[in-house]
Amino acid sequence: MIETLVSFAVASFILALSPGPDNIFVLAQSLAHGSRSGIAVTSGLVSGCIVHTTLLAFGVSAVISNSVTGFYLLKLVGAGYLLYLAFRVFRSDATIAVSETNSPKKSFWQLFKIGLVMNLVNPKVLIFFLAFFPGFLWNTHENTVLQFYVLGGLFMVVSFVVFSSIAVLSGKISHLIKKRKDVSVALKWLQSVVFVGIAAYIIFT
Repeated sequence: MIETLVSFAVASFILALSPGPDNIFVLAQSLAHGSRSGIAVTSGLVSGCIVHTTLLAFGVSAVISNSVTGFYLLKLVGAGYLLYLAFRVFRSDATIAVSETNSPKKSFWQLFKIGLVMNLVNPKVLIFFLAFFPGFLWNTHENTVLQFYVLGGLFMVVSFVVFSSIAVLSGKISHLIKKRKDVSVALKWLQSVVFVGIAAYIIFT
C-alpha cells in the first residue's frame, strides 16, 4: 500500500509540474496580479477534484464489484488513453505561451470560483481520473470507494503544493520558460515519458 501511494504521489507531482492549461493559467494570474491570485485559482482547481473523485469512486467501484474482467478492460482503456495523451504531447509545439493580462484584479473568492468552474466543466479531468486512478488501487477486494478517496485526497494535496509553488515562484519560472527554449522541450518530453510510464504501470500491475 505505501509503495503504491508513493508511486502515485510521484506520478501526480510530475504531472502537476508538466505544462498544461491549468498551471499555465495559475502562472499567468500570478504574473499579472501576484501570488495570492494564483493560489486562489489553485484552491478552486483543486476543490473541483472532489466532485470528480466522487463520480469516479462510486462509478468505477460498481464496475469492480460486478466484473473483474470489466475492471481489467477499464485499465486497458485507461492505459490506451494515457498513451494517446503522450502522442498528442509528442506532436505538439514545445512553445509555452504565457500571457500577462491587464484585466482588473479580482477578489480571492472570484478567482476561486473561476478555478472551480474551469475544473468542473472540463470533461477531460474526469476522463483523466478514470484513466489514472484505477491502476493505483492497492487491493480491489477491499473498500475501493475509500481507496479512490485516499488517492483523490493525495492528488489534491500534491497538486495544491505544486501549483502554489508555481504561483509563488512565477516570476523566476516564467522568465526561465520564456528565455530558454530547451527548458520547454525538456518539459514536453518529460510529460510524454510520464504518460507512457504510467500507462505501462497500469497495464503490468
